[in-house]
Amino acid sequence: MSSASEGPRRRNPASSASRATQSPDVELFDDRHSTSYIPPGAWQVAAESNKTSMAVVGALTAAAFLLRFYKINLPDQVVFDEVHFGKFAAFYIKGEYYFDVHPPLAKLLLGAAGWFAGFDGNFDFENIGDSYTDHHVPYVGMRALPATLNSLTIPIVYAIMKESGYPTVIAAFSAILVLLDNAHIAQSRLILLDAQLVFFMSLTIYAYIRFRKLRYLEFTTEWWGWLTATGVFLACTLGCKMVGLFTFLTIGAAVIVDLWDILDIKKGHSMEHFWRHFMARAISLIVIPFIVYLSFFWIHFAVLSRSGTGDTFMSPAFQETLRGNEMLLNSQELRYYDIVTIKHKDTKVFLHSHIERYPLKYDDGRISSQGQQVTGYAHNDTNNHWQIIPTKALPATGRGRIVRHEDVIQLLHVSTKSHLLTHDVASPLMATNQEFTTWPKDDDTRHNDTLFQLHLNDAPEGQAWKTKSGHFRLIHVPTRVSLWTHPKTLPDWAFKQQEINGNKNAQERSATWFVDQLIAAEEEEDFLNRTSKVAVAEPKKLNFFKKFGELQLLMLQHNAGLTASHPYASNPINWPFLISGISFWTQSTDQKQIYFIGNIVGWWTCAVALSIFVGIIGADLLARRRGVEPIPDPVRNRLWNNAGLFVIGWAFHYFPFFLMNRQLFLHHYLPAHVCSALAAGAVLNFVLSETINYPISIRGHLTRAKPKMHSDLGPKALAFVIAFALAMTLMLVYISPLTYGTPGLDGEAVNHRRLLSTWTLHFAAKKTDQTV
Repeated sequence: MSSASEGPRRRNPASSASRATQSPDVELFDDRHSTSYIPPGAWQVAAESNKTSMAVVGALTAAAFLLRFYKINLPDQVVFDEVHFGKFAAFYIKGEYYFDVHPPLAKLLLGAAGWFAGFDGNFDFENIGDSYTDHHVPYVGMRALPATLNSLTIPIVYAIMKESGYPTVIAAFSAILVLLDNAHIAQSRLILLDAQLVFFMSLTIYAYIRFRKLRYLEFTTEWWGWLTATGVFLACTLGCKMVGLFTFLTIGAAVIVDLWDILDIKKGHSMEHFWRHFMARAISLIVIPFIVYLSFFWIHFAVLSRSGTGDTFMSPAFQETLRGNEMLLNSQELRYYDIVTIKHKDTKVFLHSHIERYPLKYDDGRISSQGQQVTGYAHNDTNNHWQIIPTKALPATGRGRIVRHEDVIQLLHVSTKSHLLTHDVASPLMATNQEFTTWPKDDDTRHNDTLFQLHLNDAPEGQAWKTKSGHFRLIHVPTRVSLWTHPKTLPDWAFKQQEINGNKNAQERSATWFVDQLIAAEEEEDFLNRTSKVAVAEPKKLNFFKKFGELQLLMLQHNAGLTASHPYASNPINWPFLISGISFWTQSTDQKQIYFIGNIVGWWTCAVALSIFVGIIGADLLARRRGVEPIPDPVRNRLWNNAGLFVIGWAFHYFPFFLMNRQLFLHHYLPAHVCSALAAGAVLNFVLSETINYPISIRGHLTRAKPKMHSDLGPKALAFVIAFALAMTLMLVYISPLTYGTPGLDGEAVNHRRLLSTWTLHFAAKKTDQTV
């Protein structure tokens, strides 16, 4: 697995001792560094081979551009997730801050493409089907970026196979599996992220293979160059989507096996030699990628300097770094005896109370305190007004009257002249949480139950409490519960308003509130003075690493929270077999649609190839347990190391999705599909050309026959690949109306293209029962 490719051996005296004990490897036709004897005419053969290879890769690349740019202007409407990623590109052009669960690189590239194409950002991408033409959006220029990168992925896949030592026909086979795939074509023609992800993932694998081919030229400039390039491309892959972590796992697994091999004392390596290799990989594959990954976010924050739709996801300190943010412009210090309205950060309801009381008995038989109801209310009215009451002596004037972090306060409900209170009585909807009610202002018998400590989020000691930006938790002093609410509403006796209760987890993140508005102050002059001040427009500063850490945590939390159902979400077990796809776009007037689905010939071939690989490895392991070696060591090394890397890449980009609870879609399989295409080429090469020793029985004893070699890759292999490419082409053309969204199909034509009954295509004709 670690030897992703088996390169030529250079007669390097410094490493001759370590090579002396190594098992034989597969020799590749790559003699650029070899000093061994070259037969007459070998260079001419190599030159002819290179010309053929260049012609093949040129034809494949040209075909890739043709298929991906064909009618790329259609449809001239917003398609599928262009509503998100087109919008994010517009935000970059306008510099308005947004929040998304994915890292920024792929979206930065889309934003740059839009800017170069002349897009001004003044289109909202609000709904699927919105017209680009009517709003003069240069959408073709934006779509051209993913189309170009996916087209360039084809020669990279080809180069991966060639650098791994496979012949031209095998390299072309793997490239064709991606080239003629409907899913890759459909995804790369739109303003989406997966084409960028697949492009950088493929570059990562290519760079690592080039690095491994230089293993006998260690610590040379070229060796360092390809190792560093692997790290940079790793960072770019992760910078497109968080699933880039799976590419890190793939390369990490190969590196671990590689280092384990270097650690072997039988190879003659010293520990100093091992640590040099370890540090080289740590720097190039951890430190450098981390720095590059950070640079994407530095650019992200630098470009998005203005207030935007993503403000509310971020902390107040972060929001105050954005020009034009409401917290920056309107945040005011709060003083005792101010009258304010208080909002819950997540659900945006006001802290509210009214004269109605809790019923004596709830539906489940529990008894309440019959106290005055405290609820969450979505609308602004005078019953949302609370006055901040001090619990300590205050100076007559001055900054000593400002409310600060960790002060103990009371909240007086202005309309009913009663203090906010909680006690050890179960709340109406959650028996584990405490009921919130109020207590008359003139009755001091329950004074302690009305005391709350103010905890400003991430605030230093003595931090002043402010409107808008002063996010806080209100902790009850006697019981240490936190003022909290949740979306579930109370019954009719509370007018279907939201329940407020005391959460026993005082650190609960969702128990966060903020003061929405300063209504009045103790002195009218003070109120007018504070509200008439001109806001400071200059954004505040916040350490980059604090901003980066906050955003990373939010990305992970929201990514994990994407659990809502979706009609086109699917289970990973279905992906390799194309059980279902995704409806990207429909137009009922012409019965046109884009249905995201792969080329069933190619995907099923990849699935079969992976099964064959597992079967070959399993059979070989079983045979060797019985003392039979059916596969010679050089061939076996290539299977384990090179094909093994591709299979491990497929596994790491596929199986982790089974552990996720979030929404999953077929397009999440595209990186794994590319790895399976590489593995399919390696398996085809083994089936058509490799040596196998077959055991035979002589007088009851097993022995090995002479090696049986399949005929070298020649006309038969070429004929197979041509026939396979033709089959994929026919399938591509047959379902191309679903891939390109044109031409429209009548109901019967739609039914004919539903190759599996689980495909949910639009405009299908209804089947009618016919009786004779």
